[in-house]
Amino acid sequence: MIGGAVAGPDGRLRCPWGLSTEDYVRYHDEEWGRAVHGDDALFERLCLEAFQSGLSWITILRRRESFRRAFGDFEIAAVARYTDADKERLLADEGIIRNRAKIEATLANARVLAGRPAGELDALIWSYAPDPASRPAPRTVADVPAVTDESTALAKALKKQGLRFIGPTTAYALMQACGLVDDHLADCVVRGAASGGRAS
Repeated sequence: MIGGAVAGPDGRLRCPWGLSTEDYVRYHDEEWGRAVHGDDALFERLCLEAFQSGLSWITILRRRESFRRAFGDFEIAAVARYTDADKERLLADEGIIRNRAKIEATLANARVLAGRPAGELDALIWSYAPDPASRPAPRTVADVPAVTDESTALAKALKKQGLRFIGPTTAYALMQACGLVDDHLADCVVRGAASGGRAS
């Protein structure tokens, strides 16, 4: 099947993108599509998806530890206290993506979220998870959307909260990565297990 699941070196079928590099194999098998909860954890994913905009995800994945060091493990309260000196430090940090607009958006978003009750970001994001029964398992890569009604609504809701650099495509990438949807292909060995049994 063109665009369908592909056998890896171990003979097990996986989504084709998950076999392109060893880094992707680990990310595909152990992280992508597994449920992520917690405000700081979701803030990290939001930030990294925003930094990925216009780039390949592998570029971000290979710099993730550098991002974590640079942004204090994406603890919202800590990033919200970053100063102009911190911004200049980030702009000089070769371990991350030194994009001024994305860095400024990350700091601004942290300041917005720092004043919110604990758990509010988690609840907001997960409220846009569609019913798994409404989503047939994709058989090929072509069956996986880039944007959905839910991701469009989520992006709108996050922008209404004052968050920047989040559009419908970025919101959908977040939904895929954090287990709100299970976009592992139907024959992929990880499907179902990835989202805690939310297979459709």
